[in-house]
Amino acid sequence: MIDFRALLETLRRPRMLIRAARCGVLDYRRERDLKRLVDSTPTPERAVTRLLAEEERLEDIRLSGEASYSVARHIEVLIALIAEVRLLPRSPTAI
Repeated sequence: MIDFRALLETLRRPRMLIRAARCGVLDYRRERDLKRLVDSTPTPERAVTRLLAEEERLEDIRLSGEASYSVARHIEVLIALIAEVRLLPRSPTAI
């Protein structure tokens, strides 16, 4: 099983994007927001997988400087990603 928490911690994005996403997590409503981002309401693990793919796509667009980049969409995806990772069960830690 993939450790999505560790993966999320290794993401390197502009500080302002991360700060905006962290602020937005408080208003995240799964049943309202997730459908808009991934066209369904999957399990948290599947949602995280899809959101990671979408975030990577948005990051590539941002880095390339394309005019189609939407900072609002990127923040929405990051908000959902953070919130969905929080819904995942914690992996047992080795002693």
